[in-house]
Amino acid sequence: MARDVSDSTLITSRTELVAWFFDGMKSPSQFRVGTEHEKFPFYRSSHAPVPYEGERGIKALLDGMKEALQWAPITDRDNIIGLYDEKGGGAISLEPGGQFELSGAPLETIHETSEELTSHFAMLEKVAGPLDIGFLLIGMTPKWQREEIPAMPKQRYDIMRRYMPKVGTRGLDMMFRTSTVQANLDYASEADMVLKLRVTLALQPLLTALFANSPFTDGKLNGLLSARSEIWRDTDRARSGMLPFAFEDGMGFERYVDYALDVPMYFVKRGETYHDVAGASFRDLLAGKLPQLPGEQATLSDWANHLSTIFPEVRLKRYLEMRGADVGPIPACLALSALCVGLLYDQTSLDAAWDLVKSWNAEERQALRDDVPRLGLEASIKGRKLREIGREVLTLAQAGLKARDKRDAVGRDETYFLAPLDAVLKEGTEAEKLIALYKKDWNGSVEKLFDQGSPVFAPV
Repeated sequence: MARDVSDSTLITSRTELVAWFFDGMKSPSQFRVGTEHEKFPFYRSSHAPVPYEGERGIKALLDGMKEALQWAPITDRDNIIGLYDEKGGGAISLEPGGQFELSGAPLETIHETSEELTSHFAMLEKVAGPLDIGFLLIGMTPKWQREEIPAMPKQRYDIMRRYMPKVGTRGLDMMFRTSTVQANLDYASEADMVLKLRVTLALQPLLTALFANSPFTDGKLNGLLSARSEIWRDTDRARSGMLPFAFEDGMGFERYVDYALDVPMYFVKRGETYHDVAGASFRDLLAGKLPQLPGEQATLSDWANHLSTIFPEVRLKRYLEMRGADVGPIPACLALSALCVGLLYDQTSLDAAWDLVKSWNAEERQALRDDVPRLGLEASIKGRKLREIGREVLTLAQAGLKARDKRDAVGRDETYFLAPLDAVLKEGTEAEKLIALYKKDWNGSVEKLFDQGSPVFAPV
């Protein structure tokens, strides 16, 4: 998330929370895709993590990007913690361990997303190169122990850091040691949202398998293909998971509001201060009866910010966020958005995808999700391996992109962005390629991951 929302409009009823989601509906002609990705900064000379302070730290990197991009700063008290394009474009933010995130602008085509990423990494090289900073595009830091990773000066992360060990064993690993890529897509109506949410929740384990890219922990193989996904299984079960209620009769905005109201809060922001209310109920804030802040009333900012602290496999805001994938090479980031656009923005492909998954029950979906971090595309549901299902889904996405017929300057439609997924289904995932390199060419060392030109290094 780039920055917390600022809207002091008071809200006092559940009805207003439901209306907030209805206000997110768009006509199909207005559908856009936003692509977010995180990456680990490191010093090229030493392969060490980058602290916030110092002449070559994260703050210096943000200051340099601010001047280069002419974007406005996002601050937390006196610290610069991000940037945003005041013209309505993208934003840059910091995750807890310094993961450097680009929240892309909502764009009409994957061609535009490709241009956005190319521009972003070109600017990063210009600014980060002289600071000796490079970036790893991988789902979990392959080498550093959690204690080595510097914390970023953000109040909300201080609150989360204190709360996470109370509700799971892996929350701090999630915060400091993982990176993801995320595709954000629109919905036209409540019914359209429900169908898209169900399809993408059911297929999120497939996305995890296709984009698996975190086989290392503490410099060694961890026995997994997506350690990032495994970490989420014991981070905070009250705010993560596969949302089985989304498949029940009566699912809609009201049902999601009731779910979100029951997820414990982290904070309430007033002015520049984040008040720690971790574990408190948003229902109490809505009623003006929050014990930690007596008499304080809920605002639309509080609601939007609370929704951003819920972490299911697919998250509903005024759009849908696909959250199951490890970050990977730039072509993989583009492939994720292309896959989701092809499936969700063509009605024929969307309906066919639902036909593919609608017979799966909650227990089967959960078992698949639990198996995927270890088994990847070899995981199965109803006797079918994900590799086989993946081929069907890829065919549907290709058909959807062809039907959209969005072409670039040389006449290509968006289907060519799916090529990396065709390769994954034929040749194996990034994680499997890295495991093979580690065992053979790298002689049991992860140091080669940090070298420019490795499969996970952004070619900046």
